[in-house]
This record gives sequence, structure tokens and C-alpha cells, in this order.
Amino acid sequence: MKRRDIEALRERVSCAAVLEQAQFAVDIKESTRRAIKFRRGGEIIIVTHEGRGWFDPLSDAKGDVFGLVEHLDHVGFLESVDRVAGLVGFEITEPEWRPARHDGGFNRSLPERWRARRSPWPGSSTWHYLHSERWLPAPLLRATIKQELLREGPHGSMWAAHTDSAGVVTGWEARGSQYRGFASGGNKVLFRLGPDSALRLAVTEAAIDAMSLAAIEGLRDGTLYLSTGGGWSPATQAALWELTFRPGAQLVAATDANAQGDLFAERLRALAEDTGCDWTRLRPPEEDWNETLKIGEKEKRERKESGVPHSHRPRQGELRPAEPALDPAGRDAGGRQGVMKD
Repeated sequence: MKRRDIEALRERVSCAAVLEQAQFAVDIKESTRRAIKFRRGGEIIIVTHEGRGWFDPLSDAKGDVFGLVEHLDHVGFLESVDRVAGLVGFEITEPEWRPARHDGGFNRSLPERWRARRSPWPGSSTWHYLHSERWLPAPLLRATIKQELLREGPHGSMWAAHTDSAGVVTGWEARGSQYRGFASGGNKVLFRLGPDSALRLAVTEAAIDAMSLAAIEGLRDGTLYLSTGGGWSPATQAALWELTFRPGAQLVAATDANAQGDLFAERLRALAEDTGCDWTRLRPPEEDWNETLKIGEKEKRERKESGVPHSHRPRQGELRPAEPALDPAGRDAGGRQGVMKD
């Protein structure tokens, strides 16, 4: 590659694009327009010079976009040039800070940013991601869209709304094939799919899992499918407290089948004890509910292709009814007189 081509790549590809694809997230509280702080676990990279430069505050490493790829991927210069070339045309998601306007105000509010995005539709890139890659059935997607819970994000990603008790959008989970994060300047409260009056409260760690469990259960009557977005903010705790304090409420810890999921379940158990709410632990057969859904859908597709009839074939366009086995006998459970131990 000629020198002028390399210089053109340096101008066309931002360090922020490299970091976003590498699953770094912006630390909005410690960023400015001139110096954007990105984090990935314990790693920190500061992007400067309008995306053309960077440095690692935990070491002496710094440089341009090619040096960043070398630093992150431990490759040589020629390999870094190839990888940067692969990012030409990659547009970063909207900046994770809100630049000031000349009038001293700020850019659009969260609800305004939410309303400015279209809902997914059959054939859209976000619909393709949710339906074809995540295997969420079309009826479930239509029901979720009807509740104004989904928006088209950048590059075919999904925005799933978090709302407060008044239904005001406080932020959104952003998820795509190559991206995951949360709305810049937003607050994690709860993603809420289902009727507000529902007393069975199924809490997951991600909106994708909440929708997947809803699909598996066929949007079970009397159930509100919730996601904390992987966090546990004071606002999330307050929202769950308000929901579980209602007479007759049952809190279902439908978190992932791993160590983190068990920790979340214990937090939910403690909250249920505090509010006197019934409690149960609902573990997915696979690591999470989306993986469980995908395996089940693949098996149904294979049976259909092989000509084996389905034992409970739903009518066209409908979700299957809830499977009783999702609340199996011998589960972890609790009542208003206390929570049973495992």
C-alpha cells in the first residue's frame, strides 16, 4: 500500500471506531469533547485530536489509529493497516457525550432522541437482527413494538427502552451484532414488556433475554417481563421495590445460569424478603434465555424440515402458550413468611 493510501486511511478511520468495535465503552462522566475516555474492564484508552490520536494513561503507549490496533491486537504494522482498512465506512454510534450548543443549552433530550428513531419493521436491519440472528418470533416483536419499546439503532442495532413508573423513557439498552452498550446520558431503570398491572414479575439481565423468555412462555398472562440492563442502580432497586410491594406480587429471578446470574438472583431474593413478596428462581436450561430460545427454534425448524409433526402446533401468527415446565417443581421458592434456601 502506498504512503498516500496509508495517510488517507489515517484520516478516514477514527480511533473511536477501533475502540467501539473492540467493545470499549465511553466513560461519559470523565470525558470531554477534546479527550474521550473509553473503558473495557480495567483497560482505559483516551482518544484525542478529534479521533486521530490516543494514549493509555496506565502505560506509556500512545499513537495514531494504526498504533492503537497494534496495541490492542498485538499485531504488526502491516496487519494493523489491513484491519484499519476494514473499518472504512464504519460509523461510530452517536457520541457518548452531549456537546453544548451556542445558546448554552444541550442537544436533544433522551425522549426526543428516542422519538427521532423509527420503530423496527419487517425487512429493516434491526428486525433482521432480532428475528434472524436472535430468533425472536415475529408475533413477539410486533407485541413489543406495539408497546413502543423498540427502536432502530445505528448499524442494525436495537434500542430497547428503559422507563420509569410513569412510562417516561430514561434510556435504552443498545445491542447489535458488533455492539452493546447503554444510551449516553441515560439511566438504567427497567425494560418492561407486558401489562403494568401484572403481578408475576420475571426479571432478566438483558432486554433480549426478557423478550426471549416472553417468546418461550407465549407472553404469559399476568406477567411483566423486566430487564435491569445488567445493572443495579438505585433507580432500578426503587422501581423493583415499588413493583414487588404490591399485594400478591411474585418476583421471578429469571437471570442467567452462571455465577453473575446467581448473584443477581440473590439480590432479588433479598429484595423480596424486604418487601414480603413471593420469590422464585427460574434458571434457563442454557446459559441465558436467548440461547434457550434459539436452540428450541432450531429444533422446531429441523422437525419441520424432516416432516415430523409438532405436538402443539400454534395457529399461524400466534405465540405458543406458556409451558408449565418453566416453573418446575422443586424450584427455589419463597413466600411472605420467608424464602426457602436452596
